[in-house]
Amino acid sequence: MSVTLIIIVITVGISFLAWNNPSLMDRWIMNPYQIGRRGQYYRLLTSGFLHADMGHLFFNMFSLYIFGGFIEQLFGMLFANYAPIYLIGFYLVAILVSDIPSFLKHRNDPGYNSLGASGGVSAVIFATILFSPLNQICLYFALCVPGFIFGALYLAYSYYESRRGSGNVNHDAHFYGALFGILFMIVIYPPVLGSFFQQVAGWRLF
Repeated sequence: MSVTLIIIVITVGISFLAWNNPSLMDRWIMNPYQIGRRGQYYRLLTSGFLHADMGHLFFNMFSLYIFGGFIEQLFGMLFANYAPIYLIGFYLVAILVSDIPSFLKHRNDPGYNSLGASGGVSAVIFATILFSPLNQICLYFALCVPGFIFGALYLAYSYYESRRGSGNVNHDAHFYGALFGILFMIVIYPPVLGSFFQQVAGWRLF
């Protein structure tokens, strides 16, 4: 079984378990107030394996499945036998990093909670976009645009909604998870940046 599928199976299992065990959900959800006051930093990671409902879980895991295969192949070329370790580390650190801004912003708000794998999934998606910016990404299986255009719109939207601070979606996790995915790939494979701009420069609308 691939690393991507293992992560998906574990995430689905934990999400279902938490839906049927409110105390587990309460202990593992990302609550910045509890993290800061009680030192429960594990919540920054465990919250990435929890989801609000079936739709939230399906969207994240489907996205991870679609893009995770490419990243597995890429890591296999870059790290050979160590690829699974690097991939798991990349995904988990992305979840942690993407939650830190929310923790800092809401650490004095006992009523704020956040959950979901969006930070890790965003990192995987944007790492893929960096290597293949012209590959089409389809929204709701209908509107398809090149990855670099989708990425720019996604970052702009996430930043805007984060500044607005409305709704129940943690846009900070989306935004910073995406940035982490980009920066991580540039650090481990610097030539990707030049390749990205070269591919984008050759793109034509018609």
